[in-house]
Amino acid sequence: MTDESRGIGGTIGPPWSVDVLADLHAGVLDDTRAAELWPLVNADPEARAILDALDATQADLASLADAPAPRMPAEFAARLDAALAAEAAAAFPQAQGAAPAAAAPRDAQVVDLAAARRKRNKRLGWAAGVLTAAAAAVVAVTVALPNTSQQSGTPNVAAPTGPSVASDGSGAQALLGKSVGVRDFGPLQNEDRLDACIAAAGLDPKVRPEGIRPVNVGGKAGVMIILTTGKLAQFRLVAFGADCGPGNPAVLFDKVVGEK
Repeated sequence: MTDESRGIGGTIGPPWSVDVLADLHAGVLDDTRAAELWPLVNADPEARAILDALDATQADLASLADAPAPRMPAEFAARLDAALAAEAAAAFPQAQGAAPAAAAPRDAQVVDLAAARRKRNKRLGWAAGVLTAAAAAVVAVTVALPNTSQQSGTPNVAAPTGPSVASDGSGAQALLGKSVGVRDFGPLQNEDRLDACIAAAGLDPKVRPEGIRPVNVGGKAGVMIILTTGKLAQFRLVAFGADCGPGNPAVLFDKVVGEK
């Protein structure tokens, strides 16, 4: 633990260093330190405000990847066209009216940039129309075809989502940092279904998990909960299968991580 993450007297707590919160948010701290800090940081409104700001900044940056490219200003487009025309004239002077058109080589013809742009836009519009029609046809076929899995009586099995974890729970500890405070029920959909799984496993549903998130356990869809053990920086991680419920705990793994 660095001095920046400690308060007066060396105890862990506020005031928090922005650098420490940024490292914790980015997941660069080791698992033991992150597991120790997350519950304390989540309980501090000022620290949570900084983490929320980091989340918002991260989302804004990610959205830039899908944003459409801005249109080139007309002034710069005109200057670019003029520069290209000048280069073409310098490279192929015989095509600039001095020689008869029939005498100019085929590869020396200067292309009308405006005409080329119109032709390109026409082709792009045609291609976009074809793709739109194809997409509409696929949707129509999908809607028209019956759901064969339901007709045959075979229940739909939830597809695995979330980070991948080994069947014995190896790798689950690395998810602690970004899972504490999360309440994502994944394939179980709601808290009532999760409570039924917890009760079926012999655990107390009244004990609220520190975190809930979907995981992919050896190719099986599941939901992992994080429970405290009463010891500092020690947690119990339990994952339930998507088919768990009353009388069927479907526990995929159950392990204790952190300091013993």
